[in-house]
Amino acid sequence: MSADSRKNTAKFHSISRRIVLQFCIFTLVISAVNGLISFILMYTLEDSFIEQQLQQEAARLDSHYQTNGQWLPPASNSMQLHFSRDTLPDEIREKALAEPKRKEFAGQQGRHYHLYTVTPQPEVLLLAEVSQQLLVRPIRGGVLQFLFISALLVTTLACLIAWFVSRKTTRPLKQLAALVDNVAPEQLSQRFSKPFASEFASQFANDEVGILARTLEHSLSGIARALKREKSFTADVSHELRTPLAVIKNAAELWQSQQTGSQQAAPPQTEPDSDKLLMTRIYDAAVQMEKTVQTLLILAREEHAANKYSSTELMPLVERAILDNSILLQGKPVTVQLCDSCQVSISANADMLKVLLDNLLSNAFKYTESGEVSIAFSENNLIIRDTGPGMTADIYPHITEAGVKGRQSTGFGFGLAIVKRLCEHQGWQMSVSSAHVSSDKGTTVRVGFTQ
Repeated sequence: MSADSRKNTAKFHSISRRIVLQFCIFTLVISAVNGLISFILMYTLEDSFIEQQLQQEAARLDSHYQTNGQWLPPASNSMQLHFSRDTLPDEIREKALAEPKRKEFAGQQGRHYHLYTVTPQPEVLLLAEVSQQLLVRPIRGGVLQFLFISALLVTTLACLIAWFVSRKTTRPLKQLAALVDNVAPEQLSQRFSKPFASEFASQFANDEVGILARTLEHSLSGIARALKREKSFTADVSHELRTPLAVIKNAAELWQSQQTGSQQAAPPQTEPDSDKLLMTRIYDAAVQMEKTVQTLLILAREEHAANKYSSTELMPLVERAILDNSILLQGKPVTVQLCDSCQVSISANADMLKVLLDNLLSNAFKYTESGEVSIAFSENNLIIRDTGPGMTADIYPHITEAGVKGRQSTGFGFGLAIVKRLCEHQGWQMSVSSAHVSSDKGTTVRVGFTQ
C-alpha cells in the first residue's frame, strides 16, 4: 500500500484537538469534584453549627442539674428534653430505637431533628427540631444548579484557554510535520542538500521539537545521501558493465564469423573444435550476463514503476524470447508450442515483459530434457508449461526466494526470485505449480496482468 493510500484510509488524529479534549475533560472532572466537595462542605458546616448549639444547651442544662438536682426546660421552643427514647415523637421513635448512635433524623412535612445525648446513664436526650434553622437543604436544588452552571462556565473557559495554548504549543510540530510530509522520496537529495538542511532545523527552537527536527534532518540527510549513492551506483553499473559485456559479445561474434569463413575454405573437420565450444560458452555467458544486468538495472530504477503502460503485442515478444533462448534446446527432443491465444495486445511495459519472458523461458528450456514447452494466454494470464522434472516438495514453498534451487540446477537460484521482484515491481501476479505438489506434469508458471 502506498503512502498516499494509507494517508487516505487512516483516520487523522490531531494532537491539538486531543490536547483540547483532554484538557476539557480534566477541567470538567475537576469542576465536578470541586462542586461535590463544596456541596458536602456546606452540609457539614450547617450540621456542625446546629451540633454546637445543642452542645452548649446540653452543657447548660447538665450544669444546672448537677447544682440544683433539677432539669430546666430548654431555652429554645424548638428543643425538648426526653428521659427515654420511648417518649420521642412517633415519626422518629422507631429509627431512634433501632439506631441508638444516630443523631440526625428526617421527619414528616419537612421537619428535621437533631438528637443529642446529655447524659448516658440515666439516658437524658435533648431533641431539637431544626427545620427553621436549615439553610442548605431548602436551597439545595438551586445550589446544585449554580454549581453545574459554574462548572460549565469554568470548563468552557478552560477549553478556550486550552485551544489557544495547544495552537501555540503544536505550531512547531505542525510546521515540522508539513516540512517532512511534503518531501517525496525522489526529492530527498534536492530538499536535504546542505543549504536546505541548515535551514530545516535552525527554524525551530532549542527544545524537544528542535531536537526532533535535528534528528529528522540528520536521518533524512543520510537517506538522501544513500539514495544519491544508489543512483550513482546504478548509473555506474549501467556504464561499466554494459561496455565490457558488449566487447566480450562482439569479440565472440567476430571470432565465430571468422571461424565460419575459415571452415568454408578448409576441409571439414571430423572432430568438434574445442576452441569453438569455448567461445560459444563465452558468448552465451555474455548474453546471459547482459540480460541479468538489464533486469537488475530495471528493478533498481524505481521511476519505472510509475510509468504508464502502453498496449504491447505479446506474440512478437514471445517469438523473440524463444529465438534468444533456443540455444538451450539444442540436441534435446523438445517441442515448443506457441498457441494462437498469444496473438493479443496487453497493457504492459514491453521491456519489462521481454525480461520476464527471457527468464521464464530460459528456465523452461534449460530443465526440460524431452517433451514439450507450451506458451498460451488465457483470461489475461500468460501460461508457460513444461514437461520437465518439476520441483521437489521441500523447495517448492521457497522457490521464489533468492538462492533456492533444485538438485538438478546448475545456476545460483536467482531466476524465479528476480521474476518475483519484477512482478511485484510491475503489479503482476505470479503463481507456480509443479508435478510434485499438484496434478500438473512438469512445472507451470502463470503470470496475471492487470486489466
